[in-house]
Amino acid sequence: MKKAFTLIELLVVIAIIAVLATVVFVALNPTKRFTDARNSRRYSDVETILTAVHEYAVDNSGSLPTGIATSEKQLGSCTTGGATLCSGAADACLDLSGGTLLGKYLKTIPVDPQQAAATTTTGYSVIVDSNGIVTIRSCSAEGVTITASR
Repeated sequence: MKKAFTLIELLVVIAIIAVLATVVFVALNPTKRFTDARNSRRYSDVETILTAVHEYAVDNSGSLPTGIATSEKQLGSCTTGGATLCSGAADACLDLSGGTLLGKYLKTIPVDPQQAAATTTTGYSVIVDSNGIVTIRSCSAEGVTITASR
């Protein structure tokens, strides 16, 4: 007589494996992990841009890069349409890249992880208050507000 598993035993094992796989998948929540990863990159990008602006000011006797003002502007090379991504920002973007302004401190201005690389908007904005405090903001942060001020 052959010894083997019955169909019922096999179905029970498959059902247990399916339940465990579902529990593990729900516990890991990959959507939240991807969101957290994108937001982590945004935190890093905001700090990187703010550091470059600060280094520019240090090297230029406290003067901020041309164009940074008390009205919020999205960073990028767009001539119009920047406000569509950064609500409250001016329509035209402020281009701080290249060899003229922050090119000495950043090879390229970081782009939001959900922005296409070929777009003219970065997904970040800049504003300075009346006390000279510069704030960089991520316009596409997911579920949190991501800003850095100095």
